[in-house]
Amino acid sequence: MSKTNIEQWDVEDDNFWRSTGKKIANKNLWFSIPALLLAFAVWIMWGVIIKYMKDFGYNFGLTDGLTPGSDEFNNALAEVNNLYYTLPAIAGLAGATLRLPNSFLISLGGGRNVVFVTTALLLIPAVGTGIALSNLNTSYMVFAIMAMLSGFGGGNFSSSMSNISFFYPKKMQGYALGMNAGIGNLGVATMQKLIPFAVGFSLFGVAGTSLGVEGGGPLAGVQNAGWVWVPLLLAAVVGAFFGMNNVITGTPKLPSTAQGIGKTLYMVTLGVIASAIGSYLLVGLKVNMWIVLPVVIILAVLLMKYATPGEIKANLNKQFSILSSKHNWIMTIIYTMTFGSFIGFSAAFPKLCQDIFVYTNPDDPSFINPNAPNFMLWAFIGPAIGALVRPIGGILADKFNSGAKVTMISTLMQVIGALAVAYFVIQARDTITPETYWWPFFACFMLLFLATGIGNGSTFRSIPYIFNKEQAGPVLGWTAAIAAYGAFIIPKVFGEQIKAGTPEYALYGFTTYYVICLILNWWYYQGPKREFDNP
Repeated sequence: MSKTNIEQWDVEDDNFWRSTGKKIANKNLWFSIPALLLAFAVWIMWGVIIKYMKDFGYNFGLTDGLTPGSDEFNNALAEVNNLYYTLPAIAGLAGATLRLPNSFLISLGGGRNVVFVTTALLLIPAVGTGIALSNLNTSYMVFAIMAMLSGFGGGNFSSSMSNISFFYPKKMQGYALGMNAGIGNLGVATMQKLIPFAVGFSLFGVAGTSLGVEGGGPLAGVQNAGWVWVPLLLAAVVGAFFGMNNVITGTPKLPSTAQGIGKTLYMVTLGVIASAIGSYLLVGLKVNMWIVLPVVIILAVLLMKYATPGEIKANLNKQFSILSSKHNWIMTIIYTMTFGSFIGFSAAFPKLCQDIFVYTNPDDPSFINPNAPNFMLWAFIGPAIGALVRPIGGILADKFNSGAKVTMISTLMQVIGALAVAYFVIQARDTITPETYWWPFFACFMLLFLATGIGNGSTFRSIPYIFNKEQAGPVLGWTAAIAAYGAFIIPKVFGEQIKAGTPEYALYGFTTYYVICLILNWWYYQGPKREFDNP
């Protein structure tokens, strides 16, 4: 066997698996996991960065010349707050859009080549964000561009999961995909602890001295929210290049390293183009998010379908056959419920806590509740729970021989959790002492994270049982791509409803969606008219 390209790969053969396949598969999994963890961290980091941006006073020039306390000043602050929410939404939009080309990358570029390139691209937003945060006068457009480029991290999930699915036999898909995604998802929790630690002092203080003079406090290292990822990413890039493999079952025409890198960069560029257009529509032209969303998806698909050379186009056309499958769309809807909620809540949770429990006077956006809870001490727990239980969701699905059954239970938990959070949001917003509702609010949100994590694992386990081996990889990638738009939708919806003074309406809308998914899952995969047994 070639050290990089493996041309004989049959993990469904027990003898091959025990003698050769298991060792290679596990090696690739353990190089894949840290790369995916860092991808999630860079992608979702804006959910924490915007909290510090508000504390430190990045107002993008909107309050310049206005009298503090005036209606004009307060309205400007409200608009700035909405723009904060838009940054993780932009990252979410780009990350989800980039998942579309990433869904098909493994078959074109090879798993090792793809992971190497897509991880290396994360250095661009990491360095760029560090530079942008070093100046309080950095324009909003610069931050929007960095948020969009952070979407590289969101895109990586589709290619990473598709790649790992080719290394393991069918009976171990729940374990392998659960471990890759679950520990990879810990990047969100890691980010929510590492960034607050890093911003407290000048680890990489490129231009941090100016911030120190202007801010005069511990946030002088806020630029470290970007810089802290650079050495970690460099290590992951080296590990992917020297430690991973391309396998023929995932990439029928195994490319050279140069060919694989070239194909990967080309396809990623198509995703960047669609993401840039979508971000401009959202920020530059202020087009409604529900118009931007389908426009970006359609544009990305059309670019992949028509703006690719012969070999790639033929391969893509073959894989696009999954779009004609009814069950591809059903599983996409259901997985959006689980992963879309997980990643969307992860992106929005710190800022939502800040708006509900810290800045508590709608008539004075600058007012700070002196008794506010230290929510950043606890914010990481939700994403950590969601990530850590994801493998458990896959393992439980394997144990009960039904991912759909476990998904039913987790969906009911999401319904209960969302309604409970909405109740405590109302109670907190209607009192001058919102901190009294912090712990029940937090506990109910943890239930939401727990449910989404279990559902993530169980839903992904179902896909290899509904689709054949050739279709399962692209379906895994496609469902992961669409579900990632939760990182765009949820922060944007919360931002709009916070501005309107009715954040509970966002949770009511999410609950309605969960009920629809509950019905779909039961009808097609659990009820008397189910089309598959124990998927």
